[in-house]
Amino acid sequence: MLYRFEDFELDTARFELRRGGELLPAEPQVLSLLLLLAENHDRLVGKDEIVEKIWDGRAISDSALSSRIKSARKLLGDDGRSQRLIRTVHGVGFRFATEPEIHSASPPEARASVAEPDAPEAPPPPPKLAGGKPSIAVLPFRLIGVAGDYAALAEALPHELIASLSRLRWLFVIARGSTFRFRTADPDVRQIGEILGAGYCLSGAVEITGKRLKVTVELAETRTGGVLWGEQYAGEVGDVHEFRERIVSAIVSELDVHIPLNEARRARALPATSLDAWSSYHLGLNHMFRFTGRDNEIAQGLFEQALVRDPDFTRAHAGLSFTRFQNAFLGYRSDTEAEVAGARASAEAAMASDPLDPFANLVMGRTHWIEKDLGGSYHWLDRAVSLNPNYAQAVYLRALTQTMSGRGAQGEQDVDLAIRLSPLDPLHYAMLSTRGLTHILRDNYDEATHWAERAVRAPGVHVHITVIAGAARKLAGDDAAAARWIEAALKRDPEISADGFFRSFPFDDPTQRAKIEAVLKSLGL
Repeated sequence: MLYRFEDFELDTARFELRRGGELLPAEPQVLSLLLLLAENHDRLVGKDEIVEKIWDGRAISDSALSSRIKSARKLLGDDGRSQRLIRTVHGVGFRFATEPEIHSASPPEARASVAEPDAPEAPPPPPKLAGGKPSIAVLPFRLIGVAGDYAALAEALPHELIASLSRLRWLFVIARGSTFRFRTADPDVRQIGEILGAGYCLSGAVEITGKRLKVTVELAETRTGGVLWGEQYAGEVGDVHEFRERIVSAIVSELDVHIPLNEARRARALPATSLDAWSSYHLGLNHMFRFTGRDNEIAQGLFEQALVRDPDFTRAHAGLSFTRFQNAFLGYRSDTEAEVAGARASAEAAMASDPLDPFANLVMGRTHWIEKDLGGSYHWLDRAVSLNPNYAQAVYLRALTQTMSGRGAQGEQDVDLAIRLSPLDPLHYAMLSTRGLTHILRDNYDEATHWAERAVRAPGVHVHITVIAGAARKLAGDDAAAARWIEAALKRDPEISADGFFRSFPFDDPTQRAKIEAVLKSLGL
């Protein structure tokens, strides 16, 4: 689709903004924001909707949103005073202040034939791997300062990262022998992407000043050269081994979030008919983690589409199992038994395709859980963690399985680890709620309330999390607050009940189950 206004062209097919035929450089989030406003030019777009669509529901500051609006206006020659094209409705949202002409986008070849002779050409994309699997090159880190005995860190850290990232079976990791050829203070990530066929590049620096150690890392997309994520870690040289282990775990967990999000953003800009198996998978993953019935249905369709293109695609089978589990877990479909059977069939297909894929093991564990076999669930989730110790979602689900089996102390240790591993995880709300459950089991009701209410206010939360907050408040002796949470839960699902809660959370420790059942019944469920 092509949106024309003034002398601008906003091209959804090519994910470009042009002025007078000339390509304007734009950050992906800024361009996505402009597309969202242009597509909805006939109405106000609220702040919550912008955060949901552009940041996938993650918590962001008002300044981050203001910064993107300011950048979008700057691209259009607009500003906050005149608001010629982007109008602010204070405290509510934004509106596109003109009605664009809407055209079907012409094929790239046709547009190229009428482009100005001296128009700058976009750099060619890196070669695609078979199946479109995302790929990354981890470069040797730069060394800053007098390193002495710690000089090897600049190569040791990226070497360990290559090994750890290789456990993410959805990601193709370029071998050390190729990436370590690029020893430069200012790497040209576009060129590296072309030479190595890598879609992403991770670079960094190690700085040692006295006894202080600082590591800076940056993830870039080689197609555009844009930075997607960066972080800085600090520690003491005396704790170098523990520090190194912590950094590697943190970086792997961050990339496990940021690369799939970017893959989904790229896939959204493509026509559905042109999506390859991996693009369909990543876009499906993005919808799956929005935790609504409609998004779950869209995700299921995208995973099925990926399997049409590649019937042996392990992760698409696993994604299909995850969505069918959600159908049963949250009652999105009326035939719960059929959804449980479908979740198991897809999990078994994923395991048959690749028994060493951690996601395949995770969905097999969830299948046992929804079948009320917590022992079997723990086995598969523990295996997923063994295959990838940085897999925060598997660590969290192992924690919840232990908690439902009455092992609150072990569950507490696991869920704390999951939160540290992936503080921006799509399942963060569930991690917080599980932390609340561990405190309920240990009769720490004030702490349980603190964690459960943090969970309710996190993005993506479903109705059962609100019920847990109500139970925690009731056990803490605050009947009025408990009643408010239960009222909120009933508004979302008038059919919610204690029996329904235990279908989704099959506690098999009789003492703990009786405690929670009693409090839910006292709340009218």
